[in-house]
Amino acid sequence: MAEAALELARALIARASVTPDDAGCQALIAERLAAAGFEIHHLRFGEVDNLWAVAGDSGPLLCFAGHTDVVPPGPVEDWHHEPFSAELADGWLYGRGAADMKSSVAAMVCASERFRAAHPDHAGRLGFLITSDEEGPAVDGTRAVVDWLAERDIAIDYCVVGEPSSTAALGDTLRNGRRGSLNGHVRVRGRQGHVAYPDSADNALHRLVGLLADLGAQHWDDGDDFFPPTSFQVSNIRAGTGAENVIPGTAEARFNWRFNPCQDEAGLRARVERLAEAHGIDTDAFEWRLSGHPFVTRPGALIDATRAAVAEVCGTAPALSTGGGTSDGRFIAPTGAEVIELGPLNATIHQVNEHIAAADVARLSDIYERIAARLLGG
Repeated sequence: MAEAALELARALIARASVTPDDAGCQALIAERLAAAGFEIHHLRFGEVDNLWAVAGDSGPLLCFAGHTDVVPPGPVEDWHHEPFSAELADGWLYGRGAADMKSSVAAMVCASERFRAAHPDHAGRLGFLITSDEEGPAVDGTRAVVDWLAERDIAIDYCVVGEPSSTAALGDTLRNGRRGSLNGHVRVRGRQGHVAYPDSADNALHRLVGLLADLGAQHWDDGDDFFPPTSFQVSNIRAGTGAENVIPGTAEARFNWRFNPCQDEAGLRARVERLAEAHGIDTDAFEWRLSGHPFVTRPGALIDATRAAVAEVCGTAPALSTGGGTSDGRFIAPTGAEVIELGPLNATIHQVNEHIAAADVARLSDIYERIAARLLGG
């Protein structure tokens, strides 16, 4: 049984499911879950395959959530092993998706098989929400499935997302929330001209740089007990013709806030637009995209069960964290669910030679099973 999760992880990694392609991963998962007594729903929205599976008739709903899509492997020649070969070498499992997050999905499936066998009359319901759109636009994946569940009055009470949360050792970090993410794009229009005749031109880049300098100097907030201070970062700037004697007539930049609950989208946008006015930049020069709101799960039943499970398997007490990027938890938490993220080490995610310790797959599966037993064991 200890090898079952590792074998399933390798079978999933071997499927080249570059987002949004599922490449048959969900069919394999559904076959295993159906055999364990789960009711299966294959949900396709747009070009995205999703899977909803549930076992049990009533009571609190614990959901394991994850994704089968992966980012492209990058230059194959840079890999020590073929990215979709799922090689085992010196105790490591190599492959695209080993950490992010096919090993977690495999661990969840095997944990659920064992839990259902040991607790055939368990209290509550056990569910799976699996998408192939987490690494992509994230429109037709978990977000769409959550809407589908809401239309059927299905509410998730507890959700464990298998994102790679660990930093130095399995289970050392438990993510109990995420910051919000707001993306901005501004295009400043001026008047192109010769650098020797600035009075006949309007340097769009000067105005843009002035705004960006003001934004970079802002103190947004101090954070709170669960979140670090809000951060602002410029990611791209483009201006000019490439000639050294031409004043740019247009200039544009892209930037991002990772913000905590002290902020909201409307407040951030209003603050930017006030600063923009001082630099002669109109509010219609901006385009905005909100990737997700911040969310936090405070200590309670789910965190208690997870901490106890990690302590039993790993002998450690996981630290709570809201750091890192966004995850699909941002679509589930607003429904009122308690949401945490727990998975393998994240040291090599999205890198060539992505890998995790092979032994951690079985240990992670043991943790997931113990979480289910504490919440639904009856």
